[in-house]
Amino acid sequence: MVCVTLLIHQKIIVNKKITLSGWGGYPVVTGEELPFYTSAALREKLTSGSGDIIARGNGRSYGDSALSSMVVHMRRFNRMLAFDETTGLLTCEAGVLLSEILEVFLPRGWFLKITPGTKLITVGGAIASDVHGKNHHVEGCFSSCVKSFDLLLADGRVVTCSASENRDLFLATCGGMGLTGIILQARFYLKRVRSCFIEQTTIKTKNLRETFGAFERHADSPYSVAWIDCLSTGDSMGRSVLMTGRFADDGDLSYRSSNGVSVPFHLPGFVLNKMSVKAFNGIYYRKAKNGQSNNRVSVDGFFYPLDAIGNWNRIYGRNGFTQYQFILPEAVSYEGLTQILQEIAGAGAGSFLAVLKLYGRENDNYLSFPLEGYGLALDFKIEKKLFGLLDRLDEIVVDYGGRIFLTKDARMSRETFERGYPRLKMFREVRKKYDLDSRFNSHQSRRLQI
Repeated sequence: MVCVTLLIHQKIIVNKKITLSGWGGYPVVTGEELPFYTSAALREKLTSGSGDIIARGNGRSYGDSALSSMVVHMRRFNRMLAFDETTGLLTCEAGVLLSEILEVFLPRGWFLKITPGTKLITVGGAIASDVHGKNHHVEGCFSSCVKSFDLLLADGRVVTCSASENRDLFLATCGGMGLTGIILQARFYLKRVRSCFIEQTTIKTKNLRETFGAFERHADSPYSVAWIDCLSTGDSMGRSVLMTGRFADDGDLSYRSSNGVSVPFHLPGFVLNKMSVKAFNGIYYRKAKNGQSNNRVSVDGFFYPLDAIGNWNRIYGRNGFTQYQFILPEAVSYEGLTQILQEIAGAGAGSFLAVLKLYGRENDNYLSFPLEGYGLALDFKIEKKLFGLLDRLDEIVVDYGGRIFLTKDARMSRETFERGYPRLKMFREVRKKYDLDSRFNSHQSRRLQI
């Protein structure tokens, strides 16, 4: 036993140089991986070392929020520890993927209360980003279903955080992008469902005004999301395909995770251009039936369509891409979105992955993204002319009282960030109070001086 322990200890103290990027492939940096095999070994390494460090889950945050000079890969903390069948309370380690939870619990009639558009993220990442989904207008962010989590601080202490215990750390960690410590375990609630299928309603709209009207008419739908044509102009500007859904009640829980095609290599940069994106948008819009239609789709088809395409980020070429996701207050959403769509169309920089959502009430977490209003997410391949466009969009967003989602960001300025997050001062105070700013830092936090 002594020999085994010594062997493991030898492995732990040898750091590994690695090349890192987010899901968008931009930026690309070199750092070190901090290997560990137990939480005790991780605590020892954390307290005995120095310099910037950040936890990294499955590498699905888009920009530089999980990049640092040293990273802790959390996927090896991937055990499910306990489940209460009466309440739906699941206890698991932070490295468990949402997909792994679905594979175990959906056939038993349980689903995630809150899920983003990919199931390939870790529980720790879901908390650190305070992710939201197609039901934010009803259920809120992931933190709304979290009972508590265990957080490893810079001094080696492990503290339990909840809405009532160590509340300041709870509010800072949910949406705090890993800058408050390392989440080790979490306890959160699943919801009961009676099917692994969704009853989907599809509504085709002719312009942005009709799209807003459709969202408002279907505001009581449990789930809603719209694809929007961001290159259409004139009377067709903002034309969309809105999809709403609710779980079927047929008792069919025969869940099979979808495995589709994979993109084998990075596509040449010229493949995605104004004409190809415009052609795709036209085909997608024409494919939808006019008016309103109903059909039955799988859970994966409704919530995670892109997960069926392995390495889909390679579509954007070797230079990578960035997702620009912003939100505007409801009172000015129509006006602000109109201006932003005009700017995008004028620049000819459309995105064929443009997703519009209706959001509900803002929560109390210091750096959570959503507020009550409308948010839009757009993917743009990295090219020189892009950053000037995004800077112009930033000005529009903050002038209308909106903000940019940190989980998707790779380039916004400190000024844009600070104007968008009014609770930033409280977040910084928590970092100072627990001496977290001396250890937990990412390329994003350094860039934005969080």
